[in-house]
Amino acid sequence: MKRTLAGLIFVAVVFFFLVAVACGFLLILSGGDIADYVRDALIRVSLSSRQEELNMPAGTDDTPQRFTVNIGDTPLTIALNLTNAGLIGDAQLFVDYVRVEELDSQLEAGIYFINQTQTIPQIALLLTDSRSSHIPFRILEGLRLEEIADLIDQNQLFNFTGGDFAAVVGIGAQIDPAFAAEMGIPVGASLEGFLFPNTYQLPPDISPEGLRDTLLDAFRTNVGLQLISDIQAQGLTMRDAVILASIVEREAVWDDEHPMIASVYRNRLAIGMRLEADPTVQYALNGTRGRWWTNISIADYRGVISPYNTYLNNGLPPGPIASPGISAIRAAVHPAESSYYFFRAKCDGSNYHIFATTYDEHLANGC
Repeated sequence: MKRTLAGLIFVAVVFFFLVAVACGFLLILSGGDIADYVRDALIRVSLSSRQEELNMPAGTDDTPQRFTVNIGDTPLTIALNLTNAGLIGDAQLFVDYVRVEELDSQLEAGIYFINQTQTIPQIALLLTDSRSSHIPFRILEGLRLEEIADLIDQNQLFNFTGGDFAAVVGIGAQIDPAFAAEMGIPVGASLEGFLFPNTYQLPPDISPEGLRDTLLDAFRTNVGLQLISDIQAQGLTMRDAVILASIVEREAVWDDEHPMIASVYRNRLAIGMRLEADPTVQYALNGTRGRWWTNISIADYRGVISPYNTYLNNGLPPGPIASPGISAIRAAVHPAESSYYFFRAKCDGSNYHIFATTYDEHLANGC
């Protein structure tokens, strides 16, 4: 009997020793929190059977949506917001995933652009670094201010409208006095022509003023001081050059024609001949025919009453008609040397032009 009792005691001691060792081992593995360790282990087991759900996107729409993580948002708050936005299908699955992958403490406040085709693992990783977020924005050469505003409305990633942007760059907007003086922009004029065409990667929290300043900085950087000095040496302002360049930009399809087309207009200006540029008539119509750059007729040359109509008015129009690229700006400052006063589209469909010195030659070049 005593031997049996001793045996039981021995077994109990060994059992409790093993339990103590196991608990100590678990304590070490868990970092001091056994309950969390066990919970995470159970979640891992659960996730292992839900891999298909983890890698199943919420939808097929690849249009980026603006998504904000605020300071203090918990993983559950973020998950519920993602669910409400239609970006994930299961909030708890997201919470479990970021917990076991130890991403829950790395989720970062900021603005992100997420689409329905991204999976929970992809979205979770994205939300750990707000620096990777940007707004892609491209302005093509030859767009007028209203078209740039339209691009903002079409983008859907901006936190402001095209109208908001137009308010800080349009007629009567406040312009940096130093920039206005440097470029020769009169008081009250818009920034038409100075919104430099380029491809931009913009911060997600950019404001209308921030976008304006980015475009103006790009203009100043690309134009440089030398072109400004060169045009001033000719008795003109950079705004004069931009006005002419904007017409050249709208007339030409190919950049290599910019210097020759600019020479035609500079030659006309030199003898007091009207520019008679079709794009100025299109600009004067101001979108009243459903498009910003609508086709015009010969009757419009005299029928569109506007100071921008260079068939009716001498000299340069009152302001730029679009945003020219650097090629057109350089051509306006340094045009080709030529004796041409006329040009028209070639008849071969190449979108190149044929140039003439006299009006009779110009007529003979017709198709």
